[in-house]
Amino acid sequence: MQRPSLLPLSASGESFGGFNYHLDGGLVPALTIELSGNSSVYFEHHTLLWKSTSITVGLKKLGGVFNRMLSGMPIFMTEARGTGSVAFSRDGVGQIFPLHLKRGQEIDIREHQFLAATDSLNYSFQMVRGIANILFGGTGFFIDKFVANNDGIVWLYGYGNVFEINLAAGEQIDVEPSAWLYKDPSVQLDTNLTNLSTGIFGGNSFTLNRFTGPGRLGIQSMSLLPMIANAASINNPSTDAAGALGLASAAFKMFTKD
Repeated sequence: MQRPSLLPLSASGESFGGFNYHLDGGLVPALTIELSGNSSVYFEHHTLLWKSTSITVGLKKLGGVFNRMLSGMPIFMTEARGTGSVAFSRDGVGQIFPLHLKRGQEIDIREHQFLAATDSLNYSFQMVRGIANILFGGTGFFIDKFVANNDGIVWLYGYGNVFEINLAAGEQIDVEPSAWLYKDPSVQLDTNLTNLSTGIFGGNSFTLNRFTGPGRLGIQSMSLLPMIANAASINNPSTDAAGALGLASAAFKMFTKD
């Protein structure tokens, strides 16, 4: 198996699906999109960094409102439209990168890491329950799903740096549960548990997500949840593992402002 390769860190004057964009910056990069005519992009409101005064911003209503309310996901997206430039970023050290989707293509993305998308992409979500992501207290997590009605772009924000591997049919890789970032729908997600029953680990288990090809898989090098959970347990030694993970989940949502 080839090792995952680092995605490009910057871009200037890139174009796809009728949209031009730029990726600039180092530790906390920014995405700048050039809009013209009646073109638009949608995004979560807190990711807007700056815009031309000629760009108008409004709400983009999403389907499945009741289910989104129950799950705590945003009911509305924000939409930028007009002629001019608009820029986006997130509050964390990371890397912005595009996924170019041709008409009919789909992509699955981990929740809270979508930055912006062109209006030619349809957005929905899927709940993954159970032990598939034990870091979320066993309640599961959401996968954002984007489908291209026409050629379009979805831009993501990965924490740390972002690497991609293209798995062959039947080829597998195990990834730390909060490190995977996106995948093609053809890539299967399962859970691999390793029992650590000896030494200092007692009867605990080591959990990884197992991905089976064919298709692309994105991996981010900075896993925020374990880092925050570890900090919580160090600062408060009496906090048990479940409490630390609960604090980690809450802190992660505060950190990303979602």
